[in-house]
Amino acid sequence: MLSQYWRTATGAQGDMEFRDLTARAGLWYENLMKNADPRTEDWFLMSSPLPQTVIIVAYIYFVTRLGPRLMENRKAFHLKEVLIIYNFSVVALSLYMCYEYVMSGWGTGYTFHCDLVDYSESPQAVRMAGTCWLYYFSKFIEMLDTIFFVLRKKNSQITFLHVYHHSIMPFTWWFGVRFAAGGQGTFHALLNCVVHVIMYSYYGLSALGPAYQKYLWWKKYLTTIQLIQFVIVTTHIWQYFFMKDCPYQFPVFIYIIGLYGLVFLLLFLNFWYHAYTKGKRLPKVFQAKTWAHPYNKTNGEITNGNGFHYDKDK
Repeated sequence: MLSQYWRTATGAQGDMEFRDLTARAGLWYENLMKNADPRTEDWFLMSSPLPQTVIIVAYIYFVTRLGPRLMENRKAFHLKEVLIIYNFSVVALSLYMCYEYVMSGWGTGYTFHCDLVDYSESPQAVRMAGTCWLYYFSKFIEMLDTIFFVLRKKNSQITFLHVYHHSIMPFTWWFGVRFAAGGQGTFHALLNCVVHVIMYSYYGLSALGPAYQKYLWWKKYLTTIQLIQFVIVTTHIWQYFFMKDCPYQFPVFIYIIGLYGLVFLLLFLNFWYHAYTKGKRLPKVFQAKTWAHPYNKTNGEITNGNGFHYDKDK
C-alpha cells in the first residue's frame, strides 16, 4: 500500500528510492542485531522490538483516547481492593528484583565503578540477564497505574510526561536486555527497585483507608528519597566519563541513562524549588497532580501515583 502510494506520488524514481531506503533500513537492523546478546534472543518479547511496540502503541491509544471515551458516560470504578493487591504485589516483585540484582552482581563482585557486562553462560551471568528481563517486563505491569487512572476517571493525572515515562522505559529497556543485560548500566534499575519498595508500600498502606493515615507520617520524606535517587544514579553513571580506561561494551546506554537521570533530576529540583522553597503555586506542568499523597482527603478516594510520576522512578 505504501509502496503503491509512493509510486503514484513520485513515479518510478521515487519507487526505487523507497525500495532502496527500505533495503538500507533492513540491512542496518540486521547488522545491529548481529551484536545482540544470543542468550536473550528466545525470551518472551525479545525476538524483535515489534511486539513491544504494538503493546506500547495500544497502551498510549487506550489511556489517551479509547479509555476516556469509553468511560465518559460511565461511573468511575472503585478499585480499593484491586489497588491494595496491586500495590503490595509490586512491592513483593520489587523486593525480589532487589535480591536478584544483589545476588547476581551488585552484592557479589561488582565494584560500583567500571563494571562490564558478562556475556558468558555462567549461572551468575545468566541470572543477571534474567533479572534484567524481569525488570523490563515489570514496566509493562506498571502500565496498570495509568489504566487505573482511566477506570477511575482520574484523567487529569494522565499527563504527557506520565504516559511518556511509561512508554519510553520498556522501549529502551528492550535494547538493554538484548545488548547489555548486566554491568554498570543496571545500577539505576537496582536503585529504582529499592525506591519502588518504599513508594508502593506507601500506596498500598494509603489504599487501606483513612484509618492507616497515622502510619504514613513519613510521606513528607518521599520527595527527598526521589532526589537522592536521581543524585546517586546521575553520579554513578557519569563517573564513566572520568574513567581513563573502562571498555564498557555499549557506551550509548551510558549516555542514555546519564541524560535521563540528569533531566529528571533537574525537573525534580525545579518542583522542589517551587513547592517547598518558594511555597508558591507550582508550574503548570506540575498542577493537578497528587504529589506523593495517594489519599485524596477531599473526596476520600485513593490516588495511586501521580501525573508526573516522580513518585515512581523515575
